[in-house]
Amino acid sequence: MSADLSEDAAIRRVVADAVKFQSDVDRFISLHAAEADVVNFGGRRVAGRDALAEAMRRALASSLADVTTTAEIEDIRFLREDVAIVASVKHVHDRRRESGDAPVSALPATSGRLTYVMVKEDGTWRIASAQTTPILA
Repeated sequence: MSADLSEDAAIRRVVADAVKFQSDVDRFISLHAAEADVVNFGGRRVAGRDALAEAMRRALASSLADVTTTAEIEDIRFLREDVAIVASVKHVHDRRRESGDAPVSALPATSGRLTYVMVKEDGTWRIASAQTTPILA
């Protein structure tokens, strides 16, 4: 199924905003459906917008605030006019430093395959599911 260019552009804007607002809990969370399901780079699953907001607040209060990401969209496929799968590559930028008694744990990789399932709710595209799988080689 194909969609018009404006739908493609709207989805690309949501993905760009997810990168832009990755350190702004309220703006980032608003990009997600209420029952969003996210599996992060480390394999941790977080279900629901409220749980995702709390997980983000904890992460941003830790050294993980110094880990940022960018995303390159490779493909957008429309399953229906209101459901799309977005395939992308996530690049991880780790700016943490070892300090004192708390060494920084190495991340499993510096890039990963990020897949979004996007849904159109009341005319707005939102992230319903996000799964990141580290690229190990």
